[in-house]
Amino acid sequence: MDIDRNITAMEGTSALPRKNGELIFAMPWEGRAFGMAIALLREGMYPWQEFQTRLVAQINATGCEPGPAPDYYEHWLAAFEQLLLEQGIMTCQEFERRKAEFASGEREEVF
Repeated sequence: MDIDRNITAMEGTSALPRKNGELIFAMPWEGRAFGMAIALLREGMYPWQEFQTRLVAQINATGCEPGPAPDYYEHWLAAFEQLLLEQGIMTCQEFERRKAEFASGEREEVF
């Protein structure tokens, strides 16, 4: 499987935001979320189709929810979090602990 080809071949609503062919990240966390998902994919932690299916479902569900629509990388992050938990890559307890560490400043963001 050619990982890079699968990622660049995403089309429609799941296609990565680009400008002049380059990926666009509006905020640092977006690039980090993208990078974490790709790094774990390259380590063989999950099949690409598992992530892409969740991403498309997250994007398609937006029309059903009231309020402002999330941007692309909010969908990406939600799909990635769901994948981590459902595939057993992280437990709910680990996930909640990490979130609390970032929220409290106990764990610093990586730049």
